[in-house]
Amino acid sequence: MDQCEGREEGVPPSKTTLCGEHESQTKAQSNQPGPPTSSVSLQSDRSIGNPINFTVQPLSAAERVDQESSEVPSGQSSQQHQTDLDSIFMLLEDNIISFVKYELKKLQKVLSPDYPECLESKREDDEQRRSSREAFVKITMDFLRRMKQEELADRLQRKHPSAVCHRKHKSTLKKKFQCVFEGIAKAGNPNILNHIYTELYITEGGTAEVNDEHEVRQIETASKKPARPKTTIRQEDIFKASPGRNKSIRRVLTKGVAGIGKTVLTQKYTLDWAEDKANQDIQFVFPFTFRELNVLKEEKFSLVELVHHFFIEIKEAGICSFEDFQIVFIFDGLDECRLPLDFSKTTILTDPRKSTSVDVLLINLIRGKLLPSAHLWITTRPAAANQIPSECVDMVTDVRGFTDPQKEEYFRKRFRDEEQATRIISCIKASQSLHIMCHIPVFCWITATVLEDVLKTREGGQLPKTLTEMYIHFLVVQAKVKKVKYDGGAETDPHWSPESRKMIESLGKLAFDQLQKGNLIFYESDLTDCDIDIRAASVNSGMFTQIFKEEKGLYQDKVYCFIHLSVQEFLAALYVHLTFINSGLNLLEEQQTTSQKSETKELAVKYLYQSALNKALQSANGHLDLFLRFLLGLSLQTNKTLLRGLLTQTGSSSQTNQETVQYIKKKLNENLSAEKSINLLHCLNELNDCSLVEEIQQSLRSGSLSKYWSPAEWSALVFILLSSEKDLDVFDLKKYSASEEALLRLLPVVKASNKALLCGCNFSKRSCKALSQALGSQSCSLRELDLSNSKLQDSCFKLLSAGLRRTECMLQTLSLSLCNVSERSYEALSSVLNSHSCSLRELNLSNSDLQDSAVKLLSGGLKSPQCTLETLRLSHCNISERSCEVLSSVLSYQSFSLRVLDLSNNDLKDSGAKHVSLGLKIPHCTLKTLSMSGCLITEEGCTSLALALSSNPSHLRALELSYNHPGPSGMKLLLAGLKDPGWTPDTLRVEPAGVRWLRPGLRKYSCQLTIDTNTVHTNLKLPDNNRKVTWIMEIQSYPDHPDRFDICPQLLCKNDLTGRCYWEVEWRGDVYVSSSSVCGLSGWHTVLLQSLL
Repeated sequence: MDQCEGREEGVPPSKTTLCGEHESQTKAQSNQPGPPTSSVSLQSDRSIGNPINFTVQPLSAAERVDQESSEVPSGQSSQQHQTDLDSIFMLLEDNIISFVKYELKKLQKVLSPDYPECLESKREDDEQRRSSREAFVKITMDFLRRMKQEELADRLQRKHPSAVCHRKHKSTLKKKFQCVFEGIAKAGNPNILNHIYTELYITEGGTAEVNDEHEVRQIETASKKPARPKTTIRQEDIFKASPGRNKSIRRVLTKGVAGIGKTVLTQKYTLDWAEDKANQDIQFVFPFTFRELNVLKEEKFSLVELVHHFFIEIKEAGICSFEDFQIVFIFDGLDECRLPLDFSKTTILTDPRKSTSVDVLLINLIRGKLLPSAHLWITTRPAAANQIPSECVDMVTDVRGFTDPQKEEYFRKRFRDEEQATRIISCIKASQSLHIMCHIPVFCWITATVLEDVLKTREGGQLPKTLTEMYIHFLVVQAKVKKVKYDGGAETDPHWSPESRKMIESLGKLAFDQLQKGNLIFYESDLTDCDIDIRAASVNSGMFTQIFKEEKGLYQDKVYCFIHLSVQEFLAALYVHLTFINSGLNLLEEQQTTSQKSETKELAVKYLYQSALNKALQSANGHLDLFLRFLLGLSLQTNKTLLRGLLTQTGSSSQTNQETVQYIKKKLNENLSAEKSINLLHCLNELNDCSLVEEIQQSLRSGSLSKYWSPAEWSALVFILLSSEKDLDVFDLKKYSASEEALLRLLPVVKASNKALLCGCNFSKRSCKALSQALGSQSCSLRELDLSNSKLQDSCFKLLSAGLRRTECMLQTLSLSLCNVSERSYEALSSVLNSHSCSLRELNLSNSDLQDSAVKLLSGGLKSPQCTLETLRLSHCNISERSCEVLSSVLSYQSFSLRVLDLSNNDLKDSGAKHVSLGLKIPHCTLKTLSMSGCLITEEGCTSLALALSSNPSHLRALELSYNHPGPSGMKLLLAGLKDPGWTPDTLRVEPAGVRWLRPGLRKYSCQLTIDTNTVHTNLKLPDNNRKVTWIMEIQSYPDHPDRFDICPQLLCKNDLTGRCYWEVEWRGDVYVSSSSVCGLSGWHTVLLQSLL
């Protein structure tokens, strides 16, 4: 054995050679410059400052190939080759020993008490030499820890240049992110982020597909999402894989509407890391914004140069390689990116030291070609989410803003006075529209700013109830701040001056012009075009934020935006309103002209609002929805009063407003989309007209719902249901009307519900297509769908299955009981189960005529590795033992996910039980609950099941075998197994049992009913020895009895019906079923039997 192999780990060798051989021979072979190897020792420092240069030259590519292709080079004997190799390694040993001694002496000096805090960080000419030294420091620390010298190892680690740089970098980020400005940058007092930060509502799931709906629509939808989503994520766990996810998470795309808190979320992540609170396995976090990167659009950088450009402490430390570090890159605001991110044409780049354009750097980082070990976190608004291909994203998350408790937490953190905070929270809850908008953190700030001022200056006065009122107050508050704080005025002075009016008009023009173009970010030239003085605008009440950094001189350009899209839309509406009042110019006309003299002022105002309505309704994505609400809200006299001083003239009259209301109601009857109808109802609310909503509310209270409602009335019902304070947990269509028209009109409510009961509907292609689109939409919250007792043709089910396969579909429970669809539909259902995007967990096909052929089709989907189904109900489906054979083979698959299987009320017999038993014996069978109640199983079948559970007792928890005939021996085996501690079933049902239950079909449950003549209504006749009941006009002479029905034409039977009972009746007309447990003979609860058959 070689001496070095025989040494105990962690103990240094007794000689200075690596393996104890021929030290004198190796010294003579070193002819390189630098300190002579013979003079290097642990007691001398003569070698310090003179780096070692290894003399062994690397082989050329051709030489390497030659050497690899032959054990002995041509022209050399094996003995000669071995001699050369020995010589090379002796020289290599000498070089390594010299390097180790030299570096150890340096480290010894570094660890002395009087040495500076940091290791020398001289700029290395050779990247390989620097890497070697860093590796040697790590090796030294490792050996020190093995030698139990923890204190020395820790001190060396602290003094290492990368560790010092690490601390400096954290300190820089801590200073940058520990304070934030809410809403307005560089105005007012900053807040400590840790003091005001409220946990945001982040969910995993969804796709990076574009959503170009107006973001207020998205927020209104999100506010109705279930309170407990499938997966929620804390910001510090953004790169941690959720349970069941095998793939590691390197690239995360986080979506969220403007103002929802994406930027603050990334700042909090960075701050927690910098303060050593989370993610300490990460060595460096590098946060960028796309606004910063836009400025570098025309320049070229390598990845290393880009990091050095923004983080000077990394450059000063001389860190030029990131492969050995755990790094997180954060890129905030993809929607603001002006770089040409073309993933289809970009050149592949793998060298982090090679310069190229910033967009090429980003694309290669995201693709994983450049620094593939790095983690990337990208944030964006939904409309820009599709700029990154789906294959380049490992996980998509959605910032859904504040939940109701989080809204309250925010205001209690913002207002330390408990009484004041409670008053503000109560005020917000009183207005549903404000409460919904407070889903957005920046709107919470706007609301807090307004209510703080209103409660202080108008004690006991009316608080804002509509969005328009809220934003008018916000504008007034900012005007006051400017007047007092920046102009030196008093609180009582008029806050509108000619200068401030001009500034608001200029900001309004900017807002309107950029809204027309679809721009939310704009530049200095845009402001100049609107005659805005940049310095004055930056302090003008925070109407927009100026986003740029000054301290390092990195930027040549400045970028501007309003604090939120809604502020831009409000100012745009105010600008249109002011322009029309002051000059008569309608900015919404294609060809802008002032109103003609022949036109009356009232007619022109009416036309302004109608043209605004028409323009908003023509928008496909609703980008003018909020603008329209604000414009109509500004027409109210109460709101004009709030703006006195800014408005120098009056506008519309109450008569004009009433005509606008009628015009909106007319539009509501034109079969608009649900989203457009709901926005028009919000417009009516801004105009203080609630007549339509109150009319429907009265109908709901009285229970007199009409089947012939107008589109406007249906829209009002949708508006009421969606605005309800109650969570939309269960939506039952029958409460309103089990018709296709009702379903189509109420589809927005279905989408916002957690569970939808659509039983007994006759679906057409039209309604199935609409329902399918709803299931596949990003805004759908539906988790459970019950379509029982509905007529579904194959074409309809094909449409429905397309929605179930969509990635966005989150449906977990589907009931198709009593639907009797054909084999083609089951083939489509099998393809749904086989889809990787299917999220179904429970499927109920009970009371349908499946037969064995349908089960065989379904088994293909059940065997699929993608299938996530956990519960399958096939009760009373007319299947035989052949289906059990198919299902037994499914149970044997390792990918099998079923936990609950219900086969009750099928004539499966003993042979079916034996087939199922074979599946239960499989070790990896995961079934927890098995129901075979009423399946004609005798002693033989029960014995097979008992033996199967004895051989594999670890999984099944519940076994249902009631309404069978296990016989004495079968019963004995089952009960004995239940007492066996090795058995896991804790629930075993075998009663009732007996030979009487061995009749096929439902007839096993048949019973003879005897009429209770003391309950028969006097308009019912009982011919055929009380075996027939007929309703007639003539009153029958029955004796008085307190149990006799006197209102409803009903009767009861004498039998107490418990358990499973089956009876048949022939009828004409309608048959109703009542229960004696219902109290009060005059108020019997009845169920129409015809709807169940």
